[in-house]
Amino acid sequence: MEGNKFTIFSVIESSLPQMSKGQKAIAQFILINYERAAHLTAARIGVEADVSESTVVRFATELGFLGFPAFQKKLREDLKVKLTSVERLNTSAYLTDSTNIPKSVLLSDLDRLKTTVETMDYDAFNMAVEMIMSANRIFILGVRSSAPLASFLGFYFNLMFDNVRLVHTTSVSEMFEQILSATKGDVVIGISFPRYSKRTIKAMQYSKDSGASVIAITDKAENPVSKSAMCSLLAPSDMASFVDSLVAPLSLINALIVDIGMRNRVHIAETFEKLERIWDEYGVYDKGEIEQEAAFEL
Repeated sequence: MEGNKFTIFSVIESSLPQMSKGQKAIAQFILINYERAAHLTAARIGVEADVSESTVVRFATELGFLGFPAFQKKLREDLKVKLTSVERLNTSAYLTDSTNIPKSVLLSDLDRLKTTVETMDYDAFNMAVEMIMSANRIFILGVRSSAPLASFLGFYFNLMFDNVRLVHTTSVSEMFEQILSATKGDVVIGISFPRYSKRTIKAMQYSKDSGASVIAITDKAENPVSKSAMCSLLAPSDMASFVDSLVAPLSLINALIVDIGMRNRVHIAETFEKLERIWDEYGVYDKGEIEQEAAFEL
């Protein structure tokens, strides 16, 4: 049950006819108050549903979970996809310490980084690196909250490769127009985190059907974004109020850039040497001149 594609909500709803009176009371409480239920103890849910704690635990196991903690973990995962932005804002009261929000958020991000390190599939990571380095062309997809991640990856890849196309659009048709030529020998990198973008999912499926190699950068191997991918690079992006934390995904993308850069450092060093000369010639970056001019005026 815990690893399948069904949500807590669909499992509960399909099981309702066979439930006892007490189980139905628990089910109704969870379906109506799922934001709260995701962060309450079994004992507290029992109080709210007017049943015993043991009945709540049995409720979880009879739905196919190893226990109440596994049930609640799945509920929290499903909330990331089901909740609207307003509901996510409300449920953040259970996710953060309201007396010290900066500390709570930063510590949560630190936990996500540790999880990324501990669960990293290094074979998939190396496979992605090799696919990218041997690609004829590289297409990068990422919209809505994933757009900054795609732009960050695209910025550095454009300095490292001559064959990068960052697909950025608010239209489904325009996205397909930009990846229309993707074919065998090309790599399409799709970036999406809950709530998953249908545009990105459909574009990745189209790319796969066209013969391109597809890489997913997302949070779970079994989600719709990974379905079309030859390999998936995973990093958690759990809720932090009405926004998702993208700290771990950005760090993962940073690792991808650095790894490829180190494998191709001779070519990249030559490129950056040329860029530095251009940047100096056209004054792209401040090298203290502004402070010197201000001091001179004083």
